[in-house]
Amino acid sequence: MSHPRRAARLALMACLILTPLSVLLVDRPVSTWAHATLHGQRIFIDLTFIAAFIAVACAVVLLLAGLAWLAGRELRRPERVAVAAALAVLAASSIKDQLKYAFGRTWPETWTNHNPSWIDNGVFGFFPYHGGTGWASFPSGHTTVATAAMAVLWCAYPRLRPLCVLVVALVAIGLAGADYHFVGDMIAGCFLGGLCGWWIARLSNVSPPAPPPPRSAE
Repeated sequence: MSHPRRAARLALMACLILTPLSVLLVDRPVSTWAHATLHGQRIFIDLTFIAAFIAVACAVVLLLAGLAWLAGRELRRPERVAVAAALAVLAASSIKDQLKYAFGRTWPETWTNHNPSWIDNGVFGFFPYHGGTGWASFPSGHTTVATAAMAVLWCAYPRLRPLCVLVVALVAIGLAGADYHFVGDMIAGCFLGGLCGWWIARLSNVSPPAPPPPRSAE
C-alpha cells in the first residue's frame, strides 16, 4: 500500500475511534466548561470568522479563474493551487451538508428557532434525518472548510505546513471557546476536510515534484 493511502486509512481509523470517544467522554464536559467560563468572549467568536473568510476567498478564486480561462490565459502554479483549494472547499462543503442531515445532531447551545441543545435543555444526541438547522451540528462546517483548504496547501507547499496547522487550530479553538460546536463535530470535520483537500490536491497534480533519487556512486 502506498504511503499516502496508508496515511488516509490511518486517519480514517483515528476518526472512527476518536469521534465516538469524544461524544461519550469529552463533548458535554467541554461544552459545559466553555459556556460557564468563556461564554461571550469576543476573541473566540472572531476566530471562527477565519473559516468564513476562507469560504468567501474560495468563491472569489473560482470566479477569477473562470474569467482568466475566458480570457485565454493559462493559470500559473500558485493560481492552480488556489483553484484546487477552492474546489476542495466546495466538495467538502457539499458532503458536509449531506452528513449534517444524515446525523441530525443537536447543538451545544440554542441558536435558532428555540432549537433543543445541551446547555439550554439538556438535549444531547443524534436524530438521523430529522432535518432543520437545529439538528445540524455534526460535522463542523467551519472545521471542514478550513481543513479542506489547508490540506491542499499542505500538499502543495510543504514549508507552509506549520501555518496550515495553525489556521485549523485557531478555528477549532474559536469554535470550542465560543461553544459553537462539540469537540466530536470538529474531529469529524477535520477528517472530512482533510480527506477532500488531499484528494483534490492529488487529482489537480499541485503537489511539488518528488526530489530525484540520489545518484549511486560509480
